[in-house]
Order: sequence, then C-alpha cells, then structure tokens
Amino acid sequence: MKKLMLCSILSILFFNAYSQDTSCVYFHEEEVYVFNYYTSEILSSIEQAEEFIEITVDSNEVLCIHLSDRKISTREVFMYYSDGKWSRSELNSKDNAYYTPIGPLVVEVGRSKLKL
Repeated sequence: MKKLMLCSILSILFFNAYSQDTSCVYFHEEEVYVFNYYTSEILSSIEQAEEFIEITVDSNEVLCIHLSDRKISTREVFMYYSDGKWSRSELNSKDNAYYTPIGPLVVEVGRSKLKL
C-alpha cells in the first residue's frame, strides 16, 4: 500500500514538473491583446506602435499567436532560439492561429502588410 501511495505521489509530481503552459497573444490590426488560454480573459492590451512586438516564451511554455486582420495580409515573424539559431516566417493574418515550439525562445511579430 505504501509503494502504491508513493508511486501515485511521484507520478503527480512528475506530471506537474513537466507540464507546459500556454501563453496567448491576439493581434487585430494595430491592437495587441494578451489573454488567458483557458478562460479567454484579457490580461492586457497595447497598441502596436513599433515595427515589431517582442514576446518571450519561457521554458516549458508554448505561445499561441492569433492573427486576425480585417484585410487579407501577412505578418513577418522571427523566432530566436536559446541555442543561437533563428527562423523567419511570413504568416497569413486573416483569422489564423499559430503555435510556437516549446520554449525558451523569443518571438518577434511584425506589423500587418497587405498581401498582393
């Protein structure tokens, strides 16, 4: 019985230690909203005044980027990994959601550009 209880407690601790969290950022035109993935509660909002918005993704965390521009457009996204590698993507921003790999990494999301 003690072994069963010990095994149960260790498995709960193991799952909690390696669980991942999800951060969400919603881009709509020039407005940027950070919200809770599970409750959809808006935590903060800003206007995108700079060319790029920088978002830090911590260890064991995933970032959900929801791009929702009114017109068919794209956004340039850079991902900088902890090992020094980086990638660039041109993402469609007409109501699309994208997920990053598990962090740590830094993501930069650019302003909306009309798709020609």
